[in-house]
Amino acid sequence: MSQEASLAALKERIASVNDVLNATSLLTWDSRTMMPPQGAETRGHQIATLTRIARDLLLAPETEKALEAAEKAVAALPENNADSRLVVQTRRAFEHHRRVPASLIQERAALRTVAQAAWIEGRAKSDFSIFAPHLKKTVELSRAYADCIGWTEHPYDAMVSIYEPGETAASLKSLFATLRAGLLPILSAARSRSAPRSDFLFRDFAEEGQRAFGLSMAQKLGYDLQRGRLDTTVHPFEVSFTRNDVRITTRYNRNYLPASIFGTAHETGHGLYEQGVDPAYTRTTLTTDLVGLYAVGGTSFGAHESQSRLWENHVVRSRAFWQLHFPELQKQFPNELGDVSAEEFYCAVTRVEPGFIRVEADELTYDFHIMLRVDIECALMDGSLAVADLPAAWNAAIKRDLDLDVPNDSRGVLQDVHWSTGYIGSFPTYTVGNVMAAQMMETLRRDSALDAAIEAGDYTGLAEALRTKIWRHGRRFSRDELLVRETGRALDPAPYLAYLKAKYAA
Repeated sequence: MSQEASLAALKERIASVNDVLNATSLLTWDSRTMMPPQGAETRGHQIATLTRIARDLLLAPETEKALEAAEKAVAALPENNADSRLVVQTRRAFEHHRRVPASLIQERAALRTVAQAAWIEGRAKSDFSIFAPHLKKTVELSRAYADCIGWTEHPYDAMVSIYEPGETAASLKSLFATLRAGLLPILSAARSRSAPRSDFLFRDFAEEGQRAFGLSMAQKLGYDLQRGRLDTTVHPFEVSFTRNDVRITTRYNRNYLPASIFGTAHETGHGLYEQGVDPAYTRTTLTTDLVGLYAVGGTSFGAHESQSRLWENHVVRSRAFWQLHFPELQKQFPNELGDVSAEEFYCAVTRVEPGFIRVEADELTYDFHIMLRVDIECALMDGSLAVADLPAAWNAAIKRDLDLDVPNDSRGVLQDVHWSTGYIGSFPTYTVGNVMAAQMMETLRRDSALDAAIEAGDYTGLAEALRTKIWRHGRRFSRDELLVRETGRALDPAPYLAYLKAKYAA
């Protein structure tokens, strides 16, 4: 069999896996946007069945035979060649899943939808006890999964490796220590100043106007509505079914305008990444997380978060953005924002004000929310924290780090969707994303023409630079490989701290 035929045979097998995983994602999208509440149990079975089918296709003898032939075909190619990477990543996933029983994969998938429904109910009623039994089962299955994958120092390492390969409990502890030491003096300086006016953010903003502005903003940033759509959900997310169908969601709070604006900007960043992947990688290993059994073009969760945080914070949460685009927002809400200037609005949406909700946190306190969650996940995984004791541990950490008293479970331990979906180990990727975004922007802004265009509201150059340097590569290069290629070094928190200091300490 020729080299081309060997690779084609493997790609055909993986294309089928990708198709099934996209169908799974479509059912998940529906469960979080359209599905009636009583559909949760049967939807869980449907997703579990498709997940098992995807795994069975990956581990089928035909796939193994095609993989072995493809390995011989690419043996003489450069290590970083796209086909070489495709084959190596497929082998890694193949060996990974051979260590994990099919029954465990299916049980985790079936639990996900049922746990999500319980989380939604518990969150609505602010009652952790509704969700607690499902979280306990999630932790048990995560421990079993970690044991199958294998770990040396901490069971959390195995879970983090699914979402952010290369990171461990120890490496995250080191990163967080550096960030905490750098963030605290900036936070102290910012909190020492008098708070800007922000009363107008809490007026009554009709959902229709929020949606109209959000869609317009997403398109300005480059989001293609011919290959995407915006829907409403409880907890915003982005999901793609190949680069040709990339959907984003948001939520609307009539009495707090920033929630939908920055939530939509964040998910737009995710959507741009997926829409920007090289079309040649569609339905291949380079747009499929074969380890996590998830169809996605981003190379890691942290890399994906870097793009959402870059557009949300470095672009939309900038003074230049609101000087240019605040008049459009005022047109949507002339009565509610008629007495507000662009500068007042910018100061209000960048004010430093510790709060309970992670997705609404200011830039200086956001990472404290992540560190809290990672500490809790580590403790859940090693058994030093019981699920029943989680609310008390959460509330104590919020009091310690942000000096706030959590009023109820919905504004505390039940605010995030992640644990209901089984994503233990994914929270660190948000801070990794913050660090990577600043590191990329530091390098990109050295191009004075590009920097001037961003300040003038022309985002096409930035989108094209990111498409060329990040998006188009799909999963071909690792996070740190992308960073070394474009910034000359692996993940480095220094640019992130410098960015925050310049923006908030002055």
